[in-house]
Amino acid sequence: MCLHDARGLPVSATDPTALALFETALASLHSAQGDSAELVEAALARDPRLVIAHCLQAAKLVLGGGAVPNAALAATLRVLDELGPAANERERRHAAAAQAWLDGDAERALARYGAIVIDYPRDGLALQVAHALDFRLGHREMLRDRIAEVLPHWDAGVPGYGYVLGMYAFGLEENGDYVRAEGTARESLRLEPDNASAIHVIAHVMEMQGRAADGIAWLESTRAIWASNAGFAVHISWHLALFHIDLDATSTAIKLYVDTLAPCASSPTNALVDATALLWRLELCGVDVRGRWRELAHHWSLRSLTGERAFTLAHALRAFSAAGAERLATRVAELLRRDPATRAANTTQDLALAIPLVEGLQAYGRGDYAAAVERMTTVRMLAYRCGGSIAQCDLIHLTLIEAALRAQKARLAQALAAERVARKPDSPLNRWLCARAQYGAWQNRARHAATA
Repeated sequence: MCLHDARGLPVSATDPTALALFETALASLHSAQGDSAELVEAALARDPRLVIAHCLQAAKLVLGGGAVPNAALAATLRVLDELGPAANERERRHAAAAQAWLDGDAERALARYGAIVIDYPRDGLALQVAHALDFRLGHREMLRDRIAEVLPHWDAGVPGYGYVLGMYAFGLEENGDYVRAEGTARESLRLEPDNASAIHVIAHVMEMQGRAADGIAWLESTRAIWASNAGFAVHISWHLALFHIDLDATSTAIKLYVDTLAPCASSPTNALVDATALLWRLELCGVDVRGRWRELAHHWSLRSLTGERAFTLAHALRAFSAAGAERLATRVAELLRRDPATRAANTTQDLALAIPLVEGLQAYGRGDYAAAVERMTTVRMLAYRCGGSIAQCDLIHLTLIEAALRAQKARLAQALAAERVARKPDSPLNRWLCARAQYGAWQNRARHAATA
């Protein structure tokens, strides 16, 4: 018996109730609300042979990333292999895409999920995974273009359309089309009022445009939606803290860290990344966070980190270095240089950026600021491919400016700060950086005059 899902795609299913439970799980995955794993388990309890539910289970593990879920993914793929004769062609392709991820070939996994999207443009599950992998692998234009390819096949009458618009809005924002990004995100929210992803996009737009006060107002007005969202609560709190830092309200940013971002035993890896990124920015603003670095480094030390993304490893290394745990920082750098599982989990482009970057961060941590400038300058133009958003990758530029100032390379710092002011002239943070660079240049001139 062949049924069809809510978007009209055929599925290998015989139980309409189990299929309805799958739809609830898929909606939970799209919205990052509720427990999609628990919901898909309910669907499989009703019908253990519901192939598309196993595909969702595999996709969720791919979306989780890292090496930890590999055993669970392998088990899911064994089940899918056993159900192969009962699966349709699209479902078998889902299994093949997840298998490529398990095999350590992220680019092939993306190609396979992307090919499903081309042939089945209403496959929201494949679309979400392809969109996430485009992000991780630094395919910034495809964040926009992959969604644009399928939009003609969706409309407000198709379940999940609002979430597809949210993906498109993020792609527009990451490619600098801020006006359309904000408008598309607001339309997404009109259709799916619980879509914290769309709230997140608008925060990005306001960050990129230097609208810190607007950003604070926006996130406070939508707090009831995102603060209870398991997938976005911590990360959007990070965005809120960034707006406060930009307005020189670092005490408020620290309170947000304590209330929301400070790590605990159950913190997922992406929460540790956000916590690291916030402490890093606060430190660059002159705030003493040494005690918090030690606590955060302890939580990072409990993770294996083998097989992790370079983006994650760079944050772990920074936390270890800032806490004075140089042995652990060196271990992270060695994972990127020599560990087969870690190197296999990252593309050649990831490694080409990450290795000089972590060398620069290590130099910065030991006070060799000239070496930090040298290593980080080599990858400055690649920073947008860091495996995170443009807002996240901005830490590379901020750290380079600070290293240049400490290395008494004031002219470089002035040039880099001038770039930032040109992009966001109303940013108090950028004006402060520019003033520091100008003062550093004055100090250099005074030193040279004194020794002439």
